[in-house]
Amino acid sequence: MADFLGKIDSFVWGPAMLILLVGTGLYLSFGLGWMPIRKIGYAFKMLFAGRDKTKQEGEGEITPFQALMTALSATIGTGNIAGVATAIFLGGPGAVVWMWITALVGMATKYGEAVLAVKYREVKPNGAYAGGPMYYIKNGLGDNWKWLAWLFAFFGSVAAFGIGNTVQSNSVAAAAQGSLGIPYIVTGIVLALLTFAVIIGGIKRIAEVTERLVPFMAVIYVIGAIIIIGVNVEKLPAAVGLIINSAFNGHAAAGGFAGATVMMAIRFGVARGVFSNEAGLGSAPIAHAAARTNNPVRQGIVGMLGTFIDTIIVCSMTALVIIMTGAWKSGQTGAELSALAFKTGLPGPGDFVVAFGLIFFAFSTILGWSYYGERCIEYIFGTSAVMPYRYLWVIAVFVGAAANLIEGGLGMVWTVADIMNALMAVPNLIALLLLSPVIFKVTKEYFANEKAGMLDKATKAG
Repeated sequence: MADFLGKIDSFVWGPAMLILLVGTGLYLSFGLGWMPIRKIGYAFKMLFAGRDKTKQEGEGEITPFQALMTALSATIGTGNIAGVATAIFLGGPGAVVWMWITALVGMATKYGEAVLAVKYREVKPNGAYAGGPMYYIKNGLGDNWKWLAWLFAFFGSVAAFGIGNTVQSNSVAAAAQGSLGIPYIVTGIVLALLTFAVIIGGIKRIAEVTERLVPFMAVIYVIGAIIIIGVNVEKLPAAVGLIINSAFNGHAAAGGFAGATVMMAIRFGVARGVFSNEAGLGSAPIAHAAARTNNPVRQGIVGMLGTFIDTIIVCSMTALVIIMTGAWKSGQTGAELSALAFKTGLPGPGDFVVAFGLIFFAFSTILGWSYYGERCIEYIFGTSAVMPYRYLWVIAVFVGAAANLIEGGLGMVWTVADIMNALMAVPNLIALLLLSPVIFKVTKEYFANEKAGMLDKATKAG
C-alpha cells in the first residue's frame, strides 16, 4: 500500500502539476502586468494600515492583517525548515533560485485567490463569512460547476487532517523530545489542550492568536539566521554566486552531496517552493475571505505578501545558512540538515533556534489549517458539523503526537495528505484560469480609481 501510494504521490506531483502551478502564476502575472512584483512596497503599506481594527472599512470578521497572519500561520511551517533543506539536498544550491522564481510568479496566484475569495464570499446565518475556492467556483462559475467545488472541499477536508494536523503535531512531539526530553504523550496532551483553547473560539480567536504568534516566531527565526549570516558575511557573495551558478549549470558531487543537474534543481526547487508557500493550492483564500475590507483588490494585495514573506524572506534565510555554513555537503537532509547548519553557524543556541522554529511553526500550521478544514467540512455537511469537527481536530492532534511511539509513525498519512494537497490544487487552478478575466477587470478598475482619486487630490491641493 505504501509503495502504491508513493507512486500516486509521484504522479500527482509530477512535471504536469508543477507546470500547471507555475504556468498559472505566469499567466496571471502577465495578465496583471506584473503588478504583484511592482506593488510590493504598496502592499506592505496596506498591510500595516490593516492592523488597526478601528480604521477598517467594509464588512468582514477580522482585519486584513489578521487574515494574512492566519494564512501565514498555515504556510510558514516545516516547509521553511525541512522543505528548503530537502530541495538543496536533492537539487543542489541552484534549487533556491527556482524556489524564488516560483514565489515571484506565485504572488500573482495568491493575489488572484484572495481577490476571488472576497468577491464571491458568503455570509452564513450565524454571521460568519465563508469563502475560498469552493465558493468562488460555485458563485463565480455557476451551478454547473458545483461538483468541482464539492471536490475541492472534500480534498481539502482530508488534506487538513494530514498536512495540517497529525504530521505537524508529530513534528512538534519529535522536536520537543529530541531537544528538551519531553515525552511524546505529554507533548500530545499539552498541544491538544492549547489547540482546543484557540480553535473553540473560531476564526476570531485564531486570528487574535496568530497576529501575535506569527510575527513573533518568524522574527526570532529570522534573527537567528541573520546572526549566522552576519558572523560569516564574508562568505555571502560566494554563497549567492554558488546558488545562481548551480541553478543554470547544475552542481557536481561534493562531500556528502550526491550532485544534481539543472533539471533536478528546477524540479525540486519548484516542488519545495510550492510546498512551502502553498500558492495555487487554494488554502490561503479561505482565510482571506473573512477579512474586513471594502474591495477585493485591497485584500488581494495584502494576500500576495504571504508568498513573498514565506519564501523570499523566511526560506531564503534557511537556504543561506545551510549553504554558508557548508552543511549542504554533509549528506544530511530535511530538518536534520537545517539543524546541523544552525548548530554549525551558531554553536549552542543554533539547536534551539531550529527546535523553536519546528515547534512554533508546526503549532501555527495546526491553527491555520483547522480553519481551512472547518470551512471545507461546513461546505459539505453544513454549519451543524462545525463543533464535532473541532473536537475531532483536537483528538487528531494528540494522535499525531503519540504516533511517534509507533514504528513507521505517520509515513503513510503524510503521503495521503500530500496526494490530497495536489488534488486540491486542480479545482482551484481551473477556477483561477476560468475566472482570470474577473481578476484582471477588478484590478484594472481599482487602480484606475486610485489614480483618479490621486488626481482629484492633486487638483484640490492646487
